[in-house]
Amino acid sequence: MITEIVILAMIAAFLGLRLYSVLGRRSEHEEEAIPHRFERSDTPPQADNAPRAVRQPVVLRAGDNRAPANEAGIRAIAAAEPGFDLLGFLEGAKSAYGVILEAFWKGDKDTLRQLTDDDVYDSFAGAIDAREAAGETLDNRLIRIEDATVRSAELDGRTARIAVLFVADIAAVTRDSDGTVIAGSLDDAIESRDVWTFSRHVGAANPNWILDETDEG
Repeated sequence: MITEIVILAMIAAFLGLRLYSVLGRRSEHEEEAIPHRFERSDTPPQADNAPRAVRQPVVLRAGDNRAPANEAGIRAIAAAEPGFDLLGFLEGAKSAYGVILEAFWKGDKDTLRQLTDDDVYDSFAGAIDAREAAGETLDNRLIRIEDATVRSAELDGRTARIAVLFVADIAAVTRDSDGTVIAGSLDDAIESRDVWTFSRHVGAANPNWILDETDEG
């Protein structure tokens, strides 16, 4: 009798562990399905810091291979440019975001000239000149890009424009002419939300997109 009780207890313990394992894995999967902490559960209004936005913002991310049926802008761009790849664009946009920020922080006008249109370049160059005149330097670091989301897309004649919301963690430090920190800290990254609009003339030999508008997200 004692042997049977011990065996039954062992079986019960084994089944309990299996049940916990299954529920544990299910819980993990359910947590993964919860929207990212920076995502909005409702649809933002059309005029949410995206002057060139048309229709309601579209939620498309790097790694998402589903283009919503109502995304006419993306479809129009893809029709005009058969080689257009949304996922490739998003990855390129994330890379451009990092490169442009680094160039601005370092005062690299040559790189900015290649990646931005005249208005955006003038804005960046003016800020760099003012910073240099004050004897200040930036020691900023892009820690990570948390999210890259398409906010709007349109084809205006032969010009394609796609606005992307970047949510990133950035450590920002400003130093004076002596190298002394006068603002910020490299130990505390802050969340930055930027809406950058990239444009390109479809059919052009140059495959690169340029930054033609910046805004806060």
